[in-house]
Amino acid sequence: MKSPNPTISGGVGLIVRGLRKSFGDQEVIRGIDFEVRPGEIFVIMGPSGSGKSVLLKHLIGLETPDAGEILINHEPITTPEIAAKYRMALVFQSGALLNSLTVGENVGLYLTEHRLNTVEEIEKIVAEKLSDVGLKDAIHKMPGELSGGMKKRAAIARALVIRPQLILYDEPTSELDPISSVVIGNEILGLNQRIGVTSLVVSHDRDLAFGVADRIAVMSEGKILTIGTPAEVKNFKDPLVQNFLNADFKREN
Repeated sequence: MKSPNPTISGGVGLIVRGLRKSFGDQEVIRGIDFEVRPGEIFVIMGPSGSGKSVLLKHLIGLETPDAGEILINHEPITTPEIAAKYRMALVFQSGALLNSLTVGENVGLYLTEHRLNTVEEIEKIVAEKLSDVGLKDAIHKMPGELSGGMKKRAAIARALVIRPQLILYDEPTSELDPISSVVIGNEILGLNQRIGVTSLVVSHDRDLAFGVADRIAVMSEGKILTIGTPAEVKNFKDPLVQNFLNADFKREN
């Protein structure tokens, strides 16, 4: 997470151009290009092993590409100075809450550790962000007292304290039941509508992707097979895309 910068507001644009990454002899990312528009919900989906997680690690700076570049608002994020201009937050797949802290302390941890606000201001911000995700009554609970869906919403609240311009979601509905998955999807939609944040969602959840996305990119074997609106992706005739979208059980009669 980056320290809040009051001079830049609203969702930001993201461009990935010519991205490549190999580990030894295995090329995992094979020349990826895509653009996420400011304020858009952009979903990257694909089967396990398609390269989604490695791509996400590049976007948050945990991996360095062998080739290609990543730009925010058309500026390459190759230096700390450029990266620090923008506010990005990651919602971890597991939620990544600290079990020794209350929900409120987890949500306000970044502000507390960096001494960005007074205690009273942090308490107000935390209460506001928990209320935004429907968890205002959970502020004094411990993470172990929360359901899986509540943990994901608390993680979203923690991301919101920095007033992000770009939120990256790593498999936000993994390990959740269908009802909780819909709640998380509605949170992603609601944030987009309320604060105009740009959202990039990495997921293999087909229902989530087609429920929240403005546009979808489908990955396979380190490449993007297609990018389009949900309707365009559903009608894309590539067999790899159709096999992924329509995979289902087949029972013998």
